Amino acid sequence: MFYEIAVNYPESFRPFTLYPPITDRAAWEGLDEEWKKETLTLGESYLQFDFPPLTATDFMDFTKTGNRVRYENKCFSKRHALNALVLAECVEDKGRFLDDIINGIFSICEESAWQLPPHNSYIRDTPQLLLPDSTAPVLDLFACESGAVLATAGYLLESRLDVISPFITKRIRHELEQRIFTPYLNSHFWWMGNGKEPMNNWTIWCTQNVLLSVFLLKNFPQKESPEKNGISESAVLRKACRSVDYFLAEYGEDGCCDEGAQYYRHAGLCLFNAMEILNAVTNGAFSELYKEPKIRNIASYIYNVHIDGRYYVNFADCSPVAGRAGAREFLFALRTDNAGMAAFAASDFLAGMPDTLLLPAENNLYYRLQNAFTVREIRNYAAASSDTAAAATAAEATTATETVTAANAATTAKISGTTPGRPDIYYPSVGLFLARDDSLCLAVKAGDNGDSHNHNDTGSFTIYKNGKPLFIDVGVESYTKKTFSPQRYEIWTMQSAYHNLPTINGHMQRDGVSYCARNVSYQLHDDKCYIDMDIAAAYPTEAGLISYKRNAALVKGEEIIIKDTCFFHDGSTKTVIMSLMTYEKPVIDKNASCCSDFTGPDGILTFRIGSVGTLRVKGGRLSRIKAIPITDARLQTAWEHELYRILLDVTGTELEMRIS
Repeated sequence: MFYEIAVNYPESFRPFTLYPPITDRAAWEGLDEEWKKETLTLGESYLQFDFPPLTATDFMDFTKTGNRVRYENKCFSKRHALNALVLAECVEDKGRFLDDIINGIFSICEESAWQLPPHNSYIRDTPQLLLPDSTAPVLDLFACESGAVLATAGYLLESRLDVISPFITKRIRHELEQRIFTPYLNSHFWWMGNGKEPMNNWTIWCTQNVLLSVFLLKNFPQKESPEKNGISESAVLRKACRSVDYFLAEYGEDGCCDEGAQYYRHAGLCLFNAMEILNAVTNGAFSELYKEPKIRNIASYIYNVHIDGRYYVNFADCSPVAGRAGAREFLFALRTDNAGMAAFAASDFLAGMPDTLLLPAENNLYYRLQNAFTVREIRNYAAASSDTAAAATAAEATTATETVTAANAATTAKISGTTPGRPDIYYPSVGLFLARDDSLCLAVKAGDNGDSHNHNDTGSFTIYKNGKPLFIDVGVESYTKKTFSPQRYEIWTMQSAYHNLPTINGHMQRDGVSYCARNVSYQLHDDKCYIDMDIAAAYPTEAGLISYKRNAALVKGEEIIIKDTCFFHDGSTKTVIMSLMTYEKPVIDKNASCCSDFTGPDGILTFRIGSVGTLRVKGGRLSRIKAIPITDARLQTAWEHELYRILLDVTGTELEMRIS
């Protein structure tokens, strides 16, 4: 798709000037007033910032202790400071921030390596090296992003920096040549793709940032001598486009991100920016690809899996709090003619201010620049769409239906007409089912346990009521060395026993693509949506299962019903313990019970889940309710207090759970 266009592209490259440098004073002075004011305030907070050195012992800390956060905090703080200072100088243009900017540029240039310690290897899934080899740079996510930061800073401020000394931008170009351009075109890193191994967000995230590094600097190294070292803009274009095709080959036609909503920001949105760069430098040679069904489906994924406010459907390593939408989602929606998504992105951006306005914790300077020149358009769009929300919703539903019809019926997302602004949908490439009514939202993960950033969660469900979490997917703790090691599934958040799933005869689910849901079927109707599957294959043979069927249904306007039915091999024990994860405290409704085991006269066990909803269980007996303190910093961004785990002993072969 992309590579075919690249190899047939006949024209010279245009300057990449989607956003103007500091010399275009009219453009910068015409930006959103609030953005300019807050940008200056943030920049001033970094005046005389002490850019911390990254020492050899800092780098070795990961290998020695498994902790990656200490190094990352120092590394990222430097990028945050430089980004804020650069944009403040572009707003004011008085030279007040330039000394600190120069310090930041040189501090990053003087780092021994731009890759993070957990990524310090040359072959995929091999042990990390203790220290970096500065003569052989590793191109990982953050090396490529560091290149993009310096390229963006150099592009914006070149004229002002050259007045002070021409050696500043010369140093930027030298470092980019040595650390980005040369290894990119003369080495192979797994994320570049070879058509044989699976790709993930690394492919498009790194590719986007390499493209930024190359095309933002007008004095591209060896531009006058393109044969030297084999470096040329055309070679970069072709290699990048081949990687984009490898990335897209991993996606189903339905556009579902198998790493979840949080990683969409590093996958789908990086695809968008890669397309923007390619179109800018080729005079729109790739613009027709925005009409491709797969591209349109990738764009709309984030809109479809949004629940309410800050919450998204989550699975695997994704957090339920996946971040507010912003300029990139808004622009991607416009390019793909998705009015509903554009209205959502604009509204969510404004609801997330002030963080969404400046992106103060964003490493990528280009994203912040993109924000600066999109804020006003977002405000205008939100104002205009507030009176036409119903029309926008209808337009989005029509667009989604047309996309589905146009794509292969066996592989594209299945959508029904539905509730407030978003479709009921099934994504077959991942096995993600999502249905809603005016108050309830049910999501179920079928698929398998071989996803990128996988958790053993086949068949698990999450439920929200009135936009509040009722039954949850916990997410993942702060990354450590163990997170991406053979010991990954020793971590509790990865285990099926801490999802809304059964443990069978003492056995949890296993990881790998063969541990999967089978015989999956579903229906999406205006009055009822359901998914049916057999998850026995997600458990080891030692569990003794013949089948474990789960049916999850939303009866619209009434309740959600989860029905489990299990059958065992002869001679096998039949111990089933159901785990249910909640955010609010579950309390047994004793008014509904009459027995010592808290069941009512009809054998139903009733829980009140905080003030959010009610759970009624038939076929189960309460074992215990356990509070789980949340002490990890990453989990605390999603969960403000402890979580709860309900353990039920299943008393027969059937368990029914009704949630309202």
